[in-house]
Amino acid sequence: MKDKKKVAVLGAGTMGTGIGQTFAMAGCDVTLICMYDDLTRSKPMETMESNLKVLAENDALDPARIPEILAQVSLTESMEEGARDADIIFECVVEDLAVKQDYFAKLDAICPPETILATNTSVISVTEIAEKSVHKERIIGTHFWNPAYLVPLVEVIKTKYVSETVVKETYDLLEKANKCPVIVQKDVPGFLANRMQHALFREAISIVERGIASAEDVDKAIKYGFGMRLGVRAPMEVIDAGGTDLTYNIHEYLFPHIENSTEPSKLLKEKLDEGKLGFKSGEGFMKWSRQDIEKSQKDLIEGLIKVARALDRL
Repeated sequence: MKDKKKVAVLGAGTMGTGIGQTFAMAGCDVTLICMYDDLTRSKPMETMESNLKVLAENDALDPARIPEILAQVSLTESMEEGARDADIIFECVVEDLAVKQDYFAKLDAICPPETILATNTSVISVTEIAEKSVHKERIIGTHFWNPAYLVPLVEVIKTKYVSETVVKETYDLLEKANKCPVIVQKDVPGFLANRMQHALFREAISIVERGIASAEDVDKAIKYGFGMRLGVRAPMEVIDAGGTDLTYNIHEYLFPHIENSTEPSKLLKEKLDEGKLGFKSGEGFMKWSRQDIEKSQKDLIEGLIKVARALDRL
């Protein structure tokens, strides 16, 4: 990466470590600011090294680069020390508005005005996160997707305060780090991709709840059907390819019959009340043994590597 940047990440859990790894792989100097029990629970350096080894084992990374990448990363438990010289800071702490507001107010007071302050929140209003800060124009949303070092998408969320210079600098930095940034022009709940993803989840749960198909067959229909196509031809292109007239006719007929609830599903609430929390408890919509969970997680990483390679996105 030209014009080498100094990147700091506040919070070294799963997302923070993945974001730090992303920029270290792109040649940036990275400081992980460890919070709470990050060092003992998340073990960021061990996690990062393990991630890099999986990439190497799947021929997605030259193993000789692993020591070089890890050498780009330093750890600190001092926010002041980690933030002092950073060009951009990515916040990855708990999804709590008040907590994020307080951290951004502290960072805003510590950092020079030119330092960009970015939040990785997946749902909270970035505009609200900025409210307690003085230099609101340098606060922006950058929603990475897990695993951050593999999924190219980053949603760059504008606020009503952010400057266009900050938007451009953030976008350019993400591109140089081999990510695929998209601009979310309005700071709305769910931003861009989660709005679409959870609209799909709502219909998927509804299909199971109404006895139309099993949870297993819902997933198969996506994995072996339109899900295979989405990485090559996504909805707006599909609509144009088939014709807006065809899409209109389908929607006119279909929309009265699909889920439009503004509340979470009753079936989902039942699962919650029964303690059926998915991987966490061993059962959700489907049953999961420890071996099933380990296989699912392994398949996800290796599958993403294969997909990314096939689509020339790695």
